Amino acid sequence: MHYTEPMLKPEALKGKTIIITGGGTGLGKSMTRYFLTLGANVVISSRKLEVLQKTADELQQETGGKVLAVQCDVRNYLEVEKMLESTLQTFGGVDVLVNNAAGNFISPTERLSPKAFDVIVDIVLRGSYNCTLALGKHWIKNKQTNKAVLSIVTTYAWTGSAYVVPSACAKAGVLAMTRSLAVEWAKYGIRMNAIAPGPFPTKGAWDRLVPGNFKERFDLVKQVPLRRAGEHQELSNLAAYLVSDYSSYINGEVVTIDGGEWLQGAGEFNLFDDVTPEEWDLVEKMVRGAKSE
Repeated sequence: MHYTEPMLKPEALKGKTIIITGGGTGLGKSMTRYFLTLGANVVISSRKLEVLQKTADELQQETGGKVLAVQCDVRNYLEVEKMLESTLQTFGGVDVLVNNAAGNFISPTERLSPKAFDVIVDIVLRGSYNCTLALGKHWIKNKQTNKAVLSIVTTYAWTGSAYVVPSACAKAGVLAMTRSLAVEWAKYGIRMNAIAPGPFPTKGAWDRLVPGNFKERFDLVKQVPLRRAGEHQELSNLAAYLVSDYSSYINGEVVTIDGGEWLQGAGEFNLFDDVTPEEWDLVEKMVRGAKSE
């Protein structure tokens, strides 16, 4: 077996209907593809219907699964309710919500306008709680159990990060929502979990975060102890497990999948990774000399 191969057995998600926000591109598209191969019906949403429909047609032909493309701006609660209504009309129910829609770009914070800050927070935080609230209300009202919400956050949701402050604030809010509702809604049979990915290159997001020649100057992979970026199948494997019944005792958890990246940055002396064996010999002599004084 290889880490780029599917993990769960076929039909692991058979009979489940899953809504993925931002499901037409990037990691959302990769998760949609894998969920379909495992037998799920998938609803993908974003503001761009043309992109969604193209993805839906492509993945239905590729997997033989059923995909419903629904245009929805997650910042607008009424549109979220309409997305839920379309899902119920097509599939009769919904079992899983994946909060994946996001927006982000690199910028010194003092250069941001209030509107730029609002756009990111509205998509990430407002969008996530709009969808979570709509689905939660529906499940609770109809006494439907064995449901799950999975949110895609980031490791700087708990550490913070310079130059992506709106995203850091918004993702921290999504993580707090996840942990809070994991306790409050467990009695209704609703599980809440999150994934915090490290570098998983996608065309759109990657270009906004590491534009132009910054890719060469600031190679994010060099910050990963495993010295590689993540493969989309790895994240899809984890996501599929967390929304499946195999993980029915996992609730309120955030699972980091970053090759050790955030720990690399957290350790005060991790930059010593670049010290050669010969330099370590010199360091050892200096340390021993300091002890003897």
